[in-house]
Amino acid sequence: MTEAQPAGTQSVVRNISDTAHWAAVFRARETQRPDALFRDPYAERLAGKRGIEIANTLPDGNKHAWAWVARTYLFDQFIVRELQQGVDMVVNLAAGLDARPYRLALTGAL
Repeated sequence: MTEAQPAGTQSVVRNISDTAHWAAVFRARETQRPDALFRDPYAERLAGKRGIEIANTLPDGNKHAWAWVARTYLFDQFIVRELQQGVDMVVNLAAGLDARPYRLALTGAL
C-alpha cells in the first residue's frame, strides 16, 4: 500500500539517484562554510540543478541539512579511524554520487 504524497511532490524525487543529488546539495553548502567540518570540492557540481530543485521543492527539503552534514562527517571519521587501525579495504556499495573516495586522503594501495 502506498501513502499519498502532498500535491506537487510526486515528481520531485523520481528515483533513488535523485537522493544522491539532494545529499550533494548539503555537502556543497557545508564546503562553503568558513568553519566547515569537511570539504567536498565535487559536491556542488554533483548536486547540479537537480539537487537544488529537490531540496527547494520538497516540503521541509532543507530542514534537516544538519543531519546530512553530520552523517557525512561521522562516516568520514569512522573510515579514517578504521584505516589508521590497519583496514586495507573499503567497499563503497550503492555510493551514488558519493565523492568520499576522491576527497579523503587515501593511500594508492587502498
